[in-house]
Amino acid sequence: MPLPPLDSKAIRLGCVATDKDDAIEQAGRALVDIGAVDDSYIEAMHERERTLSTFIGGSTAIPHGPPPSWEEVKRPALSYLQFPDGVDWGEGYTVKVVVGIASKGDEHMSVLTALAKILMSNERGEAFRSAGSVEEVLEIFHSEP
Repeated sequence: MPLPPLDSKAIRLGCVATDKDDAIEQAGRALVDIGAVDDSYIEAMHERERTLSTFIGGSTAIPHGPPPSWEEVKRPALSYLQFPDGVDWGEGYTVKVVVGIASKGDEHMSVLTALAKILMSNERGEAFRSAGSVEEVLEIFHSEP
């Protein structure tokens, strides 16, 4: 299954966050802004983070709601937020890219697998984390491994 669409309106570069809660709020707000989820999904993203960290390595976190909140997903979508100065994610981890995920059911694992392919490639993963424009993020996101 391909990745859900990454709407250019949900790509935000040069972000600043006071902490991981603020970064998650911003990632969720981007999903709300494009009509993928309702406001209540943002709280579900925070709840997920309180029970299990969404840090996946490579300076990247993937906040998303747990299965009960999947009913609140109107359509699958992603948000991409870049924090050049990093965000303290706890446990000694610093996050520079937050990919908010709105998906449900089987598509959720497909999204995680597809993102892992981008992030596990040294060259592609680094380009994804340090992209300098919305167009560059979209190009990397849609390129084949």
